[in-house]
Amino acid sequence: MTELGKWIVIAGLVLIAIGGIVWLGGRIGIPLGRLPGDIRIEGEHTRIYMPIVTCLLVSVVLTILIQIARYLFGR
Repeated sequence: MTELGKWIVIAGLVLIAIGGIVWLGGRIGIPLGRLPGDIRIEGEHTRIYMPIVTCLLVSVVLTILIQIARYLFGR
């Protein structure tokens, strides 16, 4: 159980860090969700939003961070 508790605390800290980064990014003007390539279609009664480029960017950044963590922790 001690190992599980440690991983839950680490996961919580990671979520807090990600939340802080997203929050600060919005405050300093990083346009996540409004990048060129994000598709937005607005009709009279409907809105369709597909943040394709934002998803790709977040995926690349998370992949790099995970690879760095794996390298540093020796897996």
